[in-house]
Amino acid sequence: MAIATTMRPLVSLALPQEGAARLATQLFLAIAGTLLLTLSAKTKVMLGPVDISMQTLAVLLIAAAFGMRLGVATLLLYMAEGAMGFPVFQSTPEKGIGIAYMLGSTGGYLLGFVAMAAIVGWAADRGWDRHPVKLFSAMLVAEVVMMAMGFAWLALLIGPEKSWQFGVVPFIVGDLIKVALAASLVPAVWSLLKRS
Repeated sequence: MAIATTMRPLVSLALPQEGAARLATQLFLAIAGTLLLTLSAKTKVMLGPVDISMQTLAVLLIAAAFGMRLGVATLLLYMAEGAMGFPVFQSTPEKGIGIAYMLGSTGGYLLGFVAMAAIVGWAADRGWDRHPVKLFSAMLVAEVVMMAMGFAWLALLIGPEKSWQFGVVPFIVGDLIKVALAASLVPAVWSLLKRS
């Protein structure tokens, strides 16, 4: 007897089963997700020597709630909005817009967000979003992959030492806090839903 390897992510509770209504709801959720990503990119918290945006927290929560397909689609829509010149990223329009901004110092991190959504969404599709330890593990792997992609791109632009010093080290503590917060929130929502 085959064991199902895919479970339904949190958002599936709100999706119609089929047809145009399902597609329209998914489109609405993807657009709402890009609005959340934009808001989180513009929201900064001072933690040590750098401003830390809430964007990685938003990516983690969207991926865990939406699952892999809708999570990645939401991130790709967000990237498309940025590529078209909408000021959706953290330092836009102050530091440029569109493709030019995306190929700048944050380009690897932006691409890393898509990988992050794929990893966490994959885990959510398998029911890991119901268990804080499993979800934390998946989110930590996703965080490391995203940071590695950001580091690699930045290292091409400014060298590995400066990339490590300015593009990774200042964000480690803040991002670990965001991973722990996201890994706690989603299973807590599942627990609340089971009780009701």
